[in-house]
Amino acid sequence: MPSTVEKLSPTRVKLTVEIPFADLQPYLDKAYKEIAEQVNIPGFRKGKVPSSVIDQRFGRGVVLQEAINEAIPVAYNEAIDGAKVWPMAQPEVDVTKLEDKELVEFTAEVDVRPEVKLPDFKKVKVTVDAPESADDFTNERLELLRERFATTNEVDRAAKDGDVLSLDLVATQDGEVLPDATADGIAYKVGQERNMLEGLDEAVTGLKAGESKKFTSTLVGGQFRGQEADIEVTVQSVSEQELPALDDDFAQMISEFDTVEEMKEDLQKAAEQQVKTEQLANARDKVLEAVVEKTKFDLPEAVLNGEKEARRADIERQLAQGGLTVEAYLEQAEDEDAETAEEFWASIDERSEQALRAQVILDVFADENKIDVSQQELTELIFRRAQQNGSSPQDEINHMMEHNHMPEWMQEIRRGKALADICAAATVTDTDGNAVDTSLPTPETAEDVADEVEAEEAEEAKVD
Repeated sequence: MPSTVEKLSPTRVKLTVEIPFADLQPYLDKAYKEIAEQVNIPGFRKGKVPSSVIDQRFGRGVVLQEAINEAIPVAYNEAIDGAKVWPMAQPEVDVTKLEDKELVEFTAEVDVRPEVKLPDFKKVKVTVDAPESADDFTNERLELLRERFATTNEVDRAAKDGDVLSLDLVATQDGEVLPDATADGIAYKVGQERNMLEGLDEAVTGLKAGESKKFTSTLVGGQFRGQEADIEVTVQSVSEQELPALDDDFAQMISEFDTVEEMKEDLQKAAEQQVKTEQLANARDKVLEAVVEKTKFDLPEAVLNGEKEARRADIERQLAQGGLTVEAYLEQAEDEDAETAEEFWASIDERSEQALRAQVILDVFADENKIDVSQQELTELIFRRAQQNGSSPQDEINHMMEHNHMPEWMQEIRRGKALADICAAATVTDTDGNAVDTSLPTPETAEDVADEVEAEEAEEAKVD
């Protein structure tokens, strides 16, 4: 099918495509057949209505329109391949010429991926933090496991650090009780104030069962989140936590191992894997940021605006689900530099643009280096998604097929492989001057990082 391409801008082209009637004929035949099977006309069996009768009854224009609608996507894709451009959005299609039994002509304007000159990745140099001690991670996990299987015994004494308390909380403002900020029988471990009211530790330390104390704090949940209130806490009970001995019996009770040393070794491997994974993620982020900074090109304005709007909408939905405004979120978020809603949304827009630029760079690299995705790699992604989502691989496959996610997931794998190759070419060192291995980590432990994180979250939920 003859076609021409006109470059309207660095990020937009106009394709003019002709479809000769010889190429349109199969689509016409299909359209006539489908119409014949759908209509009832006296004197003709269903599906056997001649095309001339269909033209007379419904008009040839109806059939032509149906055939053209079927033919244009195929012709458009062929034209795109021939022009060697990569669309970043849906095209605006307009049929400009229709000469019955001769040809159909249409134009398609579409935003396309800009031409990108990739930098020399060997000149990219970044520094990441030195890895944290795997020993510290291992010890933390051992303590979490011991706490998870600890026993508690109620005691008749003042509360101290490490005790597990049953608390009643009543919040008031100007003497009025706030029902949404009042609760009874909350289990709370002294010394783990995280996610609870600031000042709670100090208030309950030294109190016995039945004793109360008042303090002022900022509410962290409900409709009064972020507001200051007067809090009265009453200790209903004080329990001492008794941790199990770290011995072979404990190892056999909670794991597949016969000895505590074997369990420690396995946990140490998991900790080392987590340290490596976290450093690798940091390294890849920094390499990609450096590459984006070095690579200058235009982006289609409409595509960029669409990305920004989509990200804003997603964040607004998440905030709404948490009952938060942007202002309330900024008051609580410790890792946000923005101080106002305007600054926050500006930073979100910037992140959207950087993410889109990163995708373009990775796609260009993958095309230039002919990076492919194997069936095995797709299968591995499906299994990872199933593990992350707590579903089965078959559920993920069904979801992928139902929502046509396969191209998207294949692209995700392809970009990941591209980034891995770019990182391998770059120079990455840590703050101690050591070279960082950016190759893909391979889990080697029986109890992987995901299981450990799950145990930690379960323990936090238990004591909070």
